[in-house]
Amino acid sequence: MPHHKQSNEKVLVAMSGGVDSSVAAALLLEEGYDVTGVFLCLKGPGQANVASTSRACCSPTDAADARRVANVLGIRLIRHSVSDAFEPIIMNFAAEYARGRTPNPCIHCNTEIKSARLLRLADALGPDYKYIATGHHARIALRDGLPAILRGLNTAKDQSYALFGIPGDLLGRILLPIGELDNKEHVRQIARRMHLPIHDKPDSQEVCFIPNDDYVGLLRTRAPEALRCGDIVASDGRLLGRHDGYGRFTIGQRRGIGVAADEPFYVTRIDPATATVTVGPRDEVMSAHLTASGANWHCDVDSQFEATVQIRYNHRGEKGLVRILDETSFEVNFAQPVSAITPGQAAVVYWDSRLLGGGWIED
Repeated sequence: MPHHKQSNEKVLVAMSGGVDSSVAAALLLEEGYDVTGVFLCLKGPGQANVASTSRACCSPTDAADARRVANVLGIRLIRHSVSDAFEPIIMNFAAEYARGRTPNPCIHCNTEIKSARLLRLADALGPDYKYIATGHHARIALRDGLPAILRGLNTAKDQSYALFGIPGDLLGRILLPIGELDNKEHVRQIARRMHLPIHDKPDSQEVCFIPNDDYVGLLRTRAPEALRCGDIVASDGRLLGRHDGYGRFTIGQRRGIGVAADEPFYVTRIDPATATVTVGPRDEVMSAHLTASGANWHCDVDSQFEATVQIRYNHRGEKGLVRILDETSFEVNFAQPVSAITPGQAAVVYWDSRLLGGGWIED
């Protein structure tokens, strides 16, 4: 942790009812913090469940699990509606598909709800609530005298990529105890040791507002234009087939394109204006350059520097030269081409394990 804790410092912990956030609360309690849990509810009074399946967050099951864990730990649990902040994230998700892009709503949620709204609630509870905490697999540590986000020790589960949007001046108020654990079984062992009733609960695998992973169903109601039919063409313009909605495709996609060919085809371009999906061989989905907008940096960076840049959640990162274009945008020239640089996803910049910042891929 980046500070010297005094006894009984107050921390507000986001508790989703899952294993990671429950163990985060338990570890902080063991360390001597005065812990209050908060269940962030994505729906307002009278609204239908945003997500109703057991594998998605904010289900009634999750609310009950968070309550059971709080009872076992003997801590207070607040139920706090964030539906007003969550609705724009859903709207953005649909709008991005309509623009032919592939969104990442979890990053917006981490930035605008799990940090900003949690901090606002902590401030409302009183000046004693200096810290907030979540169950993310990432670490906070001092670097050059400033708090920085580092990759989690469990590299297979590392979630630091999804935290790039948090303002750098807030990092000193965030605690991430799960990032110090090097494997998920260790997390579950702690849950068993502390008799937490969620120790064997599966991890959520879905975008939490999309029950059964049916994002096309959401597009039908939120952005039906993204499901306009159109042509599937080769890069030389040859007509290869038809599709039943350009929003069903993402850059780099290989499976489910619906075109028979001698070699694998990948989606290389999506044109929402004409509803045209362009496909081609793998070399056409490789690129050594990207530009990004909406940049957020956690520290001062040079106008040009070498770093590792991660372009999607499960990407290992690739070395490249980062060049700042202006206050909100930058470009990356990679040392070697990378596959499927996808507009709408995040380009997140690292120096070794330290997260420096990032932005949203434009092209």
